[in-house]
Amino acid sequence: MVKEHAPKHGSLAYLPRKRAKSILARVRYWPEIKADTPRLLGFIGYKAGMTHTVVIEDRKRSPNFGKEVVRAATVIETPPLLICGIRAYVKTPYGLQTFTEAWMENPPKDLERVLTIPEKFNTAENLKKIEENLDKIAKIRVIAATQPRLTGLPKKKPDVAEIEIGGGTIQQQFEYAKSLLGKTVSPAEIFKEGQYVDIIAVTTGKGIQGPVKRWGIKILQHKSRKAKRKPGTLGPWNPHRVLYSVPRAGQMGFHQRTEYNKRILKIGMDGKEITPKGGFIRYGIVRGPYMLIEGSVPGPEKRPIKLRYPARPPKETPEAPPQITYISLESPQGK
Repeated sequence: MVKEHAPKHGSLAYLPRKRAKSILARVRYWPEIKADTPRLLGFIGYKAGMTHTVVIEDRKRSPNFGKEVVRAATVIETPPLLICGIRAYVKTPYGLQTFTEAWMENPPKDLERVLTIPEKFNTAENLKKIEENLDKIAKIRVIAATQPRLTGLPKKKPDVAEIEIGGGTIQQQFEYAKSLLGKTVSPAEIFKEGQYVDIIAVTTGKGIQGPVKRWGIKILQHKSRKAKRKPGTLGPWNPHRVLYSVPRAGQMGFHQRTEYNKRILKIGMDGKEITPKGGFIRYGIVRGPYMLIEGSVPGPEKRPIKLRYPARPPKETPEAPPQITYISLESPQGK
């Protein structure tokens, strides 16, 4: 008789499993990239739904190299980001500290839904202050706002986030940020087809769940005491407390997660070429620019998704963009 090996399924690496602070995920790390010219290291989009594609396998070590393979794919609507401000950081013994920031003149009215906008901006004065102290500046980031009015979402309030600038020198990064201030940026200006990106998002919330669903523990036999869907023991007499490693009921889902090395299959400008018949369920029609990402991404439809340059990219990356021979546009509702 072969002994079954079925350890507890839930990983303790993700404790505490509590609700994320914000529905918009926070990027905790920006990678260093080797590039002569500066560029933004991230973007924000909205998850529309999933479809499937047929692509030519271009990984040389794959047994299916050169053949058509079916791949699941996620559609992310990516309306242009508005660059509202520039924020400069200096290094201190306690980490990065904000030096100053410069905001665009006449920001859009929708930005008032997020923060209180001052009556007057000293944009030129603050830009001059950054320029005079470039020798002290360690990082330059832009403050970007999404434009949900350009999507099919029933939403007006923009999502605002910092995006770091990588590549080039600090002087070049500052000039690049200054050229973007008050303008919009599309995903095609930051990423290219076939590139790998990291996806950072908040997962689908499932509320409070018991230990069987939350941790995958075994259901006890029917004659067990009081309950079947509980751990067999809460632990030893000593120490006199319930250890953190004991599977308990609690929050499941709505956790921030990072998925590494998701490949961009396509970057398009017209959402009609990707929208299935009848639109995406619980989302609708993709109206503007979009990105097609291989595989799944965390979160339900309409969730804001952050895309970032890969923190640990694969060693071998196909140089050419993937060849897509078919994208399914069949109705997900069977109509």
